[in-house]
Amino acid sequence: MIKRDINRVDANRRTILNPARKQFATKAVEGEYTHRLNFYKDTPKGDITLEQFEQWAIDRLRVLAELEACQFRNKNSVETAAHMKPLLDKYLPLSASTLNSPSIQSERQKDHYSHFILRLAFSSTEDLRRRFARVETSLFRIRFQADDARERQSFVENMGLEWETVGDEEKMALSEELRAAGGGYPKRMEDESWFKVDWEKVPELVEGRRVFLKGGKAYVPGREQLGLVVPEFNSRLEKALEVTSRALPRLDEDDRLTPILNHLSQNFTTPDASYNSSTTSLHGADISARNVDGLSSSFPICMQHLHRSLRRDAHLKHYGRLQYTLFLKGIGLNLEECLVFWRTGFSKITDDQFNKEYRYNVRHAYGDVGGDGNRRGNGYSPFSCQKILMEHPPGPGEAHGCPYRHFSMDNLSALLQQVGVKDQEVLRGVKEDKEKQKFHLACNRVFDYVHKQEIKKVKDDGTWTSNQLETLVHPNEYFKRSYLLKNLDKVPKVEQGDVEMKG
Repeated sequence: MIKRDINRVDANRRTILNPARKQFATKAVEGEYTHRLNFYKDTPKGDITLEQFEQWAIDRLRVLAELEACQFRNKNSVETAAHMKPLLDKYLPLSASTLNSPSIQSERQKDHYSHFILRLAFSSTEDLRRRFARVETSLFRIRFQADDARERQSFVENMGLEWETVGDEEKMALSEELRAAGGGYPKRMEDESWFKVDWEKVPELVEGRRVFLKGGKAYVPGREQLGLVVPEFNSRLEKALEVTSRALPRLDEDDRLTPILNHLSQNFTTPDASYNSSTTSLHGADISARNVDGLSSSFPICMQHLHRSLRRDAHLKHYGRLQYTLFLKGIGLNLEECLVFWRTGFSKITDDQFNKEYRYNVRHAYGDVGGDGNRRGNGYSPFSCQKILMEHPPGPGEAHGCPYRHFSMDNLSALLQQVGVKDQEVLRGVKEDKEKQKFHLACNRVFDYVHKQEIKKVKDDGTWTSNQLETLVHPNEYFKRSYLLKNLDKVPKVEQGDVEMKG
C-alpha cells in the first residue's frame, strides 16, 4: 500500500505515462463514443495523465463499492437503482446522446478508461475477478434499464450479437408454444419480435420459465431483451478478465502504476475515504472533554471499545492512543480539551509522568509540534476504516483496530451486546459479513439497526437524500451521521444537509 492518501493527488504529477510502457497507445479520437452503453470490448487508445488514472479509478471504485453494499443489504433492483442514481450522477455521469451535452465525450471516456484501469487492478485473483464481474454487470444492468429506448436499441443492433431473429413463418408455426411461454402474451404474434439464442446464454430466463425451448435454442421475446444482453455482457467480461489475469505477469512494471493498482485492489475490501474537517465538524455542538462520555454512544464500536478500555484500565497503548486521539480531533475536540481528556483518563499516573511520556504525542498528532514534516503543522488526519483494517493489527493488550475484523465472533458478539445490539438476526448478519470479510458492511448493518427509527423518519420526511445515507467508510463520518440522527430536533436543517463525507 502506498503511504500517501490516494485521494490526494499531487497537482505537479501530471506526467503522461511513459510511451514505452503505457497501456493506451495512441491519441483518443474525438467523437468516438457513439453510444452511452459500453461492452468495453476495445482497449482505450488515448493518453491520460497519472492524475486522471488515479482519480477516474477512485471514482469508479466508489460506485462499485456502494453497488456491492446494496447487494449485501438485499436491496431489490428498484431500490438499488434509486439509491445509486445520485452517486452515478456525481462520480460517473453518462449523459444521453439526445441531450447534446458538451461533456458527453469526456464522460464516456472516463467511464471507458476507469473500467479498464480497475480491470487491471482486479484481475489478479479469482475472488477479485468474480466480484468485479458481478458488480460491473449490475452497473451495466442499471444503465441499460435507464437508457433511452431508441439509443438502447441502436446499441444492441450495433453490437452484432449472435442472435437469430425468428422469421414470421416460424413465429406463426410456433405461435401457441411461444404464447404459452409468454403467459398468453402477445395476443397477436405480429405485435412481438422473437429471437433465437443458445439456451446456455440466457440462464435467468430459462430458470424463470420466460422462454420457449426447442432444439437447444431458447426463443426469447423482445420484451425480455435485458435477459439477453446482460448475460452476454457478463460472459464477455469474465472471459476478458481471464485474459487480463494471464497477461499481468508479462506487463512491464511501472513504479508509478503498480502501487496504485495494488492500493485500488486493497480498497475493494473497504472503500477508502479522505478526511475533510469542514464536512465532519458539528457547528454549535459541545465537543469537550467533559462530554466525551455522553458523545461516545454515537461512536462506532472501534472507538467505543477504545473508550471503554481507557475508562476500565486508565491507559491505552501507543496505537490505541493515536487512533483514538485522531478520531477525537476529527469530531471537533480541540487540543487543550484533548489534553484534559487524556490527563483525566490516565488517572493512575502523576502530572509529571503524563507530561513527560504522553503530552508531546497528543500535541504532535494535532500538529502543535513537529514542524513541516508533520503535515505542515496541521497534524495527522483521523484514520479511515480502510487504514484501520489494513495497518497495524492489534497485539496482546492492545485495544485499537477494527473489532469486526480483529475480534473473534464470540468477543465481537459480546461487545455488540454490551452496546445494545441484542437482536439475533442482526448478530447473524454480522457473523455472515465477517465471514465474507465485508467488515464495513457489518458496521453499517449495526448502524442501521441502532438508528432504524431515525433513518425511517428522515426517509419518510424526505429530509435526507440517499447520498446522505450511503455506506459509511470512515469512523468520523459514522459519528457525525449518528449524532445528527439522534438530534434531529436540535440540529439546524442546514447542518443535517451537510452530513456527506467528501471523497
